[in-house]
Amino acid sequence: MEQKVVLITGGSSGIGRSIGGYLKTKGFIVYGTTRNLANNSNFKDFNLLELDVRDPESVKRAVAELLAKEGKIDVLVNNAGIGITGPIEETPHEEILKAFDTNFNGPLHLSKAVLPTMRSQGSGLIINITSIAGYMGLPYRGIYSASKGALELVTEALRMETKAFGIHFTNLAPGDFATNIAAGRYHSPVFETSPYKEPYGNTLKMMDEHVESGKDPLLVARMVFKIINTKNPKVHYKVGEFMQKFSLFLKKIVPDKVYEKLLMNHYKL
Repeated sequence: MEQKVVLITGGSSGIGRSIGGYLKTKGFIVYGTTRNLANNSNFKDFNLLELDVRDPESVKRAVAELLAKEGKIDVLVNNAGIGITGPIEETPHEEILKAFDTNFNGPLHLSKAVLPTMRSQGSGLIINITSIAGYMGLPYRGIYSASKGALELVTEALRMETKAFGIHFTNLAPGDFATNIAAGRYHSPVFETSPYKEPYGNTLKMMDEHVESGKDPLLVARMVFKIINTKNPKVHYKVGEFMQKFSLFLKKIVPDKVYEKLLMNHYKL
């Protein structure tokens, strides 16, 4: 059987690195991406391409390089993303735009770049890594929730638009996993004079604890492998702690105000 070629954005660390390493052990030809190849000169897990998901020209160059080497692309995993926290009122708008540029525009740039090739092949799979946070407006993480929620919805549309070409789109929403996302995210400072000082400070601490105690990202890698081997992938997949996934079930069955109260109690607001 011919080896499948997989491209994973944000592949040099965290969830992306776990996905790439696991798929390589399963016989896939794996390419990850990083914004700076020079900073990853000792990276040996799998192939790396230099790519900035925020820059359409960078995306085109990297995809062209991959196609020149392999002649095809079977699977795209849009994994690159950044975290952002803070009271929305106090979050600089340029940081909001940066978050959407990476978490929403980035996957669109990549999808647009690979779709012509997948269409000519008559096959292809695009997995967008979103977040369980994208299913609800979380306090002090509202911009992150919105960027991932927007990606969930646009994936639903792309899925219908490209189905006739033999291309499959799907969402995979992880919960909290033990990665370095907390170190790399933007978070608004906890200002001494801010009316949000106490609740935001407490929530920020809770979010960091959740990531530190998160599950092994290998679970996400195994789910990606399962999706790749599914003939007709579902629209949405979730992977994470039972309570995180259960919270989505609750959102469907309880009144909005009750769910809001549950969230506020959880965050002690």
